[in-house]
Amino acid sequence: MEKMTIKAYAIKHKLSIFNVMKMAKSGKLKTESVEKNGKEVTYILIDEKREEEISEGIVPADEKPEALLRAEVKLLKEEVAALRKEIEAIKKKL
Repeated sequence: MEKMTIKAYAIKHKLSIFNVMKMAKSGKLKTESVEKNGKEVTYILIDEKREEEISEGIVPADEKPEALLRAEVKLLKEEVAALRKEIEAIKKKL
């Protein structure tokens, strides 16, 4: 089994250190604590089977379908237009 620090694991999988810590504490990742230079360092033990399961569970941000993104942009544009109308109405009242 290969060992990797929490920070290195987070960088490898493009996750935040906080999310990796949560996964380690919840038991999704096997960990090992070692005292190094008076400090406790947590290493993640990499197991190929577990690694595949976790990699499948991580959803990359750029995998959203283009149609979904276009729909979100359209909704945001409509909302901005509505807010501009409200601002103009408020300006006229003042």
